[in-house]
Amino acid sequence: MLSDPRVFVLLFCGGTLLGCASPGPSGGPLIPREVLFGNPDKAGGQLSPDATQLAFLAPVDGVLNIWVGPADRPDAAKAITHDKGRGIRQYFWAYDSRHILYLQDRGGDENWRVYCVPAAGGEVRDLTPFEGVQAQIEAVSRKFPAEILVGLNNRDPQLHDVYRVNILTGDRQLVLQNEGFANLILDDDYAVRFGQKMTPDGGSELLERTAGGEWKPFARIGPEDSLTTGPAGFDKTNKILYLLDSRGRDTGALTTVELATGKQTVVAEHPRADVDDVMVHPTERTIQAVAFSIERKEWRILDPSIAPDFAYLKTVAPGDFEITSRSLDDRHWLVVYLQDDGPARYYHYDRGAKKAKFLFTNRKALEAHKLAKMHPVTIKARDGLDLVSYLTLPPGSDPDHNARPAAPLPMVLFVHGGPWARDDWGYNPYHQWLANRGYAVLAVNFRGSTGFGKRFVNAGDKEWAGKMHDDLLDAVNWAIAEKIAHPQKVAIMGGSYGGYATLVGLTFTPEVFACGVDIVGPSSLVTLIESIPPYWKPMLDLFTARVGDPRTPEGRKSLLDRSPIQYVDRIRRPLLIGQGANDPRVKQAEADQIVAAMQQKNIPVTYVLFPDEGHGFARPPNNMAFNAITEAFLSRHLGGRFEPIGDDFTGSSVQVKTGAEGVPGLVEALRAFQIH
Repeated sequence: MLSDPRVFVLLFCGGTLLGCASPGPSGGPLIPREVLFGNPDKAGGQLSPDATQLAFLAPVDGVLNIWVGPADRPDAAKAITHDKGRGIRQYFWAYDSRHILYLQDRGGDENWRVYCVPAAGGEVRDLTPFEGVQAQIEAVSRKFPAEILVGLNNRDPQLHDVYRVNILTGDRQLVLQNEGFANLILDDDYAVRFGQKMTPDGGSELLERTAGGEWKPFARIGPEDSLTTGPAGFDKTNKILYLLDSRGRDTGALTTVELATGKQTVVAEHPRADVDDVMVHPTERTIQAVAFSIERKEWRILDPSIAPDFAYLKTVAPGDFEITSRSLDDRHWLVVYLQDDGPARYYHYDRGAKKAKFLFTNRKALEAHKLAKMHPVTIKARDGLDLVSYLTLPPGSDPDHNARPAAPLPMVLFVHGGPWARDDWGYNPYHQWLANRGYAVLAVNFRGSTGFGKRFVNAGDKEWAGKMHDDLLDAVNWAIAEKIAHPQKVAIMGGSYGGYATLVGLTFTPEVFACGVDIVGPSSLVTLIESIPPYWKPMLDLFTARVGDPRTPEGRKSLLDRSPIQYVDRIRRPLLIGQGANDPRVKQAEADQIVAAMQQKNIPVTYVLFPDEGHGFARPPNNMAFNAITEAFLSRHLGGRFEPIGDDFTGSSVQVKTGAEGVPGLVEALRAFQIH
């Protein structure tokens, strides 16, 4: 918990004295925000390709860095990077087992750079030292341990050219100049094999590159299949393409395509779910298992040689396990066990000995707290679609253990981003945080969410603020009918698309929600699409086909009709907005313009800005600062418990542009923050 020198131990809210130590009516003691949202102890573990070393992310002076140590002794690891700002979150081993590569941007601008650092420690090399340029990893192959393929948009901001980069020297060699492809597919020999271009209807065309460097048509993917069909790699010979394919069926199946003959074979499919994950042998490149997710992730084993391993691993620890890395000889696996009510547990699994050794949990402090279970529930939409959802209740509120509280509760409808993404079962710090404060939490896979087949995802086309919002309303009505939610105490909250859904909730259905929390959500669909990053321009037709086209009068009008900025005069309930100043996806202007419109109409709003953040709040001090404000805001309007802001602003860049008086204790906390 980040709490100040206890300048403010108690906060006054509407005449009610609220303290952080009170256990409240249910849920046990308050779990400090630091436990839920501070840096993990260790996370993102990966074995080196030769299985001799273990890397993971852990803080150095409060900032996430890369640590490396012996494979079975994480406590002997040492930090090999010393970032002091944003922290490192994306890294991977080079195939030489002597170097680690990682990606990092500046202030959330998503202009990623690729860095290389010796696993033993030493000088960090910037492999892509370009200002205002986005690097992306195109391919990494065991056949070339000292080289990787990197995409750079330094020639044309809209297109990533492919370069072969030596990780030891930084030397770059152009492999392919991109002439209009949204996506390039490469094999393990570092040959560019396919390119993908969007078509005006929102579909795509897959082109195959010949030995002579020419491009020939390979496959046409219609708009109805564009989110559920695409290449997924090659076999060891590079003569067979793995293709996720929903053409001719509802769900995305895993198939193989013999490139010489065009023969296509279905490897695995599910009638209700797209392929969610694929387990591929590290050197043979054979498909060993395929996963599908409806309520929870389920693996289907295709290679009998791993069946005994899966059978054993199911006995090691509770929860669903994931194999996060494997040695090249496939004798050693790093396995993580995921629970809904506890921290992730990492094990080193020796396949020969059939023995898994415990290494660490990612957040040991969680073990001291009573956490809530996450209940999968399926809710019927008004037109009959099944909405796979997840309900979390405060510990102690469900004495019959039937996923129903003893009495209706204040509820937070937590809406996922994307919208072409989905909610899943498992530990979710936001669910745990809100449930601990006394709220039911409901996450809904509304139409347009991915993973449930093309009919479901396509049902969201041009339904922003339409049927997608109806699904959320149907879920709220279900929760009220089931006596889970108090009808006058439902909040809506989310980030990105979830932030847009929050603004829609408060403008299109202003009497439904008691309050809303919008995190980096767009307020106008026109300005959202017109201001996308340049490297998204090759995919513009995908957005316009599924959301709307501002380039036509009809499309522009439709987008404006579904933009919350047009209806600010309808807002009746309190609104909290959080925004990153460097967000390349949802620009700061999206928040600025709706705040200005509300102020013009004398409608109260609390607006929090972080000048060193992008699309979401990556720095833990910023995340905790915003969550401290959110917690007090929700307490005022829903009546739940809250931990005082204390010194949760320490180390953050928080700026409250307007509306501080609308959040209990915020004015005082800002004054103390400025003094210190």
